[in-house]
Amino acid sequence: MGVIRSFTGGMGFFLQGLRWVARHPGWWLFGLIPALIVFVLYAVGLYFLGTSAGDLAGWLTPFADGWDEGLRNTFRIMVGVVVFGAGLVLAVVTFAAVTLVVGEPFYEKLSEQVERTYGEVPTGHELPLWRSIPRSIKDSLVTLAYVLLFTVPLFFLGFVPVIGQTVVPVLGAMVSGFFLTVELTALAMERRGLARRSRFALLRGDKALALGFGVLLFLLFLIPLGAVVAMPAAVAGAAIMVRTRLAAGGPPAGNTPRQAFPPGGLPPQTPPGGLPPRSSPPGPPPGRP
Repeated sequence: MGVIRSFTGGMGFFLQGLRWVARHPGWWLFGLIPALIVFVLYAVGLYFLGTSAGDLAGWLTPFADGWDEGLRNTFRIMVGVVVFGAGLVLAVVTFAAVTLVVGEPFYEKLSEQVERTYGEVPTGHELPLWRSIPRSIKDSLVTLAYVLLFTVPLFFLGFVPVIGQTVVPVLGAMVSGFFLTVELTALAMERRGLARRSRFALLRGDKALALGFGVLLFLLFLIPLGAVVAMPAAVAGAAIMVRTRLAAGGPPAGNTPRQAFPPGGLPPQTPPGGLPPRSSPPGPPPGRP
């Protein structure tokens, strides 16, 4: 039940982000600008992929040249569909990363505004734009490498009868959804000084939450224009999730790094000599002056 609750909780954070942009339509329109630009570029790329899928299928299957014409055409149509499907999945997986890189100034402001409605915005880890964009590109490339590490085997498993039509799509949605969450939570986590390894560790620590948030987005991104419309809400929901759930124990603001404190609060201060302070000098035994 805990896993199911976390999964549905992740979906709920996207709905919270959707409510936030519905209450702030100006920020929703602001967040649409980079998403629209990237959508147009991706749509053109997918159009050319679709029109050349038959040629690509023929280039990928030279061994089928000697087959019966009907069998060869049927097989190459299937390969073409798989190629286009792989391109579509890759577009869905990378859409958030590319949009965040292209629209970094837009989504940084949107994410900050979301956090401001919840209280003080964490500070002390800001980077100039000329450093933040290259770092975002590097992190996105690393994430893409992880995605390919999982999706390439799933691509070939898609040709296996029954498993390729049942298990593989579910696993593909889970892998894509997890890495969508990785990309979308990066802004709010970087604001707290969390490097890529720390961000992955936080999300792996609550996989069901990350999957609930990301799988829902993955399915929405498959709908035409769904990625464009949902992108501002996804950024807002990711900021809320990081603030209230994933990194809720961190300091709300300031440039003090996160530390692990005991349940009772701050650790006792140790003087330069290395010995812990004594709360008070020992008094005389009872009954003596």
